[in-house]
Amino acid sequence: MKPMRHLAMPLLIALLAGCAAGPDYSRPPIALPAGFKEAPEWKPAQPSDDHPRGAWWQVFADADLDALEAKIEVSNQNLRAAVAGYEQALALAAQARAALFPVVSANASYTRARGSGGAASAVANTAGVQLAASWEPDLFGRVRRGIEASSASAQASGAELEATRLALQGQLAQDYFLLRVADAQIRLLDETVDGYAKFLTLTRNRYAAGVVSRADVAAAESQLASAQAQRVDAQLGRTQLEHAIAVLTGAAPADFALPARAELPTAQRLPQIPALLPAQLLERRPDIAAAERRAAAANAQIGVAQSAYFPTLSIAASGGWRGPSFADLVSTPNRVWSLGPALAATLFDGGARSAATDAARAGFDQAAAQYRQTVLAALQEVEDNLAALRILQDEARLQSEAVRAARESLAQTTNQYKAGTVSYLNVITAQATLYNAQRVALDVRGRQLSANVALIRALGGGWTGLAAQ
Repeated sequence: MKPMRHLAMPLLIALLAGCAAGPDYSRPPIALPAGFKEAPEWKPAQPSDDHPRGAWWQVFADADLDALEAKIEVSNQNLRAAVAGYEQALALAAQARAALFPVVSANASYTRARGSGGAASAVANTAGVQLAASWEPDLFGRVRRGIEASSASAQASGAELEATRLALQGQLAQDYFLLRVADAQIRLLDETVDGYAKFLTLTRNRYAAGVVSRADVAAAESQLASAQAQRVDAQLGRTQLEHAIAVLTGAAPADFALPARAELPTAQRLPQIPALLPAQLLERRPDIAAAERRAAAANAQIGVAQSAYFPTLSIAASGGWRGPSFADLVSTPNRVWSLGPALAATLFDGGARSAATDAARAGFDQAAAQYRQTVLAALQEVEDNLAALRILQDEARLQSEAVRAARESLAQTTNQYKAGTVSYLNVITAQATLYNAQRVALDVRGRQLSANVALIRALGGGWTGLAAQ
């Protein structure tokens, strides 16, 4: 029976160590629709972000954009801060796991002291070497729940790192396309200014010949000056976009320049979105994964708070030598040791533990609600951008027809003006109509490009390897 008594305490500790205070975690439930309103054939999914996204921006086949996106990974300071935050979270998780193991320490000391009693008191030397160990068994899961919380927080930090990376990549792509649209608008205004200048020369010649009045010349001058002012304003917008791209790529605006493009954005191809997307695609949203991991960490904190109701057991042991000098310190008469457990429990704390548990439960409820809201917001972003792409496609087709008709109208009105059958007001109206139609067409093209980038972001970073529709 004596061997059984020796095994009783270790078995009891092992049994209690299998228990953990607080509820086990399960993902907060959320009702997902059977499909997307804007694309019913798409499949809903659940959050997970451990799939590689790749260089999703390459679907736009733009070498300048590829080069700029590569700079974000090495030069963007917000991304570097997110990487450091993730590394810090990993270190904190490792620190929490260390609490499962004993703490071993060693010390050596030497003192020379004299007691009270005046000059007659003896002077004593004391030398010592000691090795000590202490361990607190995790009887009720306080440490393990803490490890769960810190590990989930580290996973959330990793997901937030990916969310930051994806957001920066998407912001850069959208700013880049807006800059290219600004390039196209500036070129359109250059062509418009050139056309208005030619019409001003024609009008002045006709005025000199007595065919038209001075009012026609003044109208032509006003139209030309207005177009020139719009061109200056467009250049301002382009300059500010260039500055924003510089900062995103980790460069000072003064050290960065992006030459204007010769071709219009209409030459850039839009990516073909797959008609059927697998369930894994929406699972790649890192912000959803981060919100879900925050909920898991908050759930573990409930167990940490509840473990405070239970006693703590600590076991300490030490051994070494203590004597008058180091010369013969290591000898049997000088050997000292100690070994023993200690049990501690809080009997009254004025409701502090209860309040801490309530706070932890409320924290989980908050994290669960934030997780559900993140999922709903993700669904909204997908729906919004699917609708934008569908509607903008129709708008682009109609606007193309408007540009064609406005160009034809201007050509006919110009011939009528030269023949003297219509006034210059008709020409101004036709020119303004064509310019506005071309400007709106460029704006629609830019919105299409931005909506494609936004949809890729909403889906967690593209659809590499899927067949196009």
